[in-house]
Amino acid sequence: MHVHFLPPNIQKAVWNVFDTAGPKIGREWPIRYRQPHEERVELLRAMGVRRFSTLPYAHKPGVAAYLNDWSRAFAADVPEVIWSATFFPEEGVAAYVGELVEAGVELFKLHLQVGEFHLDDPLLDDVWGPLEDAGVPILVHAGSGPVGNDFTGPDSMQRLLERHPRLPIIVAHMGAPEVVRFLRLAEEHEHVRLDTTMVFTDFFGMPYPAWLVPRLVDLQPKILLGTDFPTIPYPYAHQLEGLARLDLGDDWLRAVCWENGAGLFGAERSVRP
Repeated sequence: MHVHFLPPNIQKAVWNVFDTAGPKIGREWPIRYRQPHEERVELLRAMGVRRFSTLPYAHKPGVAAYLNDWSRAFAADVPEVIWSATFFPEEGVAAYVGELVEAGVELFKLHLQVGEFHLDDPLLDDVWGPLEDAGVPILVHAGSGPVGNDFTGPDSMQRLLERHPRLPIIVAHMGAPEVVRFLRLAEEHEHVRLDTTMVFTDFFGMPYPAWLVPRLVDLQPKILLGTDFPTIPYPYAHQLEGLARLDLGDDWLRAVCWENGAGLFGAERSVRP
């Protein structure tokens, strides 16, 4: 659910932020998988990953179109890709989002910490209704980890869902560290889901409350495997080990690691970019 492939110049800039432990990262974060795109695709295939996203995210106005064009071309070349796009609060956003939806885009990604905007920014008002009607999932990094700012946290998502309760939002990183409030949003809204990215690993540094874990059983259909590959400091399999340590059973693991994602996006892509 949560894999990144970005244009080489953007990828280099993102990794530089991690390498320098910049203010949006706040800690040492060695990147394990720096191979070229082609090698990373083959590595995912070798590990048995049958579908994966690319998750571009715009950090300022005017960037989304470039990212979306690159991501569309990448998806056209790699059949396992969940065709991913992004958008930003800017003039013309409703038009290009509408064009992508009409073309069959499978997933959008937004990053509130990096983009520094709220989900209910007025410039996005004309986007949400069509996305709600189309049912295209939007994966949102809204939690305040690893470093929060004035735009992170569950508040703007809660306000947005009050206006558009059927939006198919996927909360990245389970919403850490505000995991309780984001879990409640998933419990209260039929189409809100959570992705597991990094949360149950030894590295993340934001332990998931033990008392909250049993509620993940009832939420089993709404939880999706996420890893943040390639920008992780540990082996890919460690995320799977963290999920297994929850001891929620094989059926839960099968649902999280395959069935829920395949049900949402299909076992194979049905629309060619």
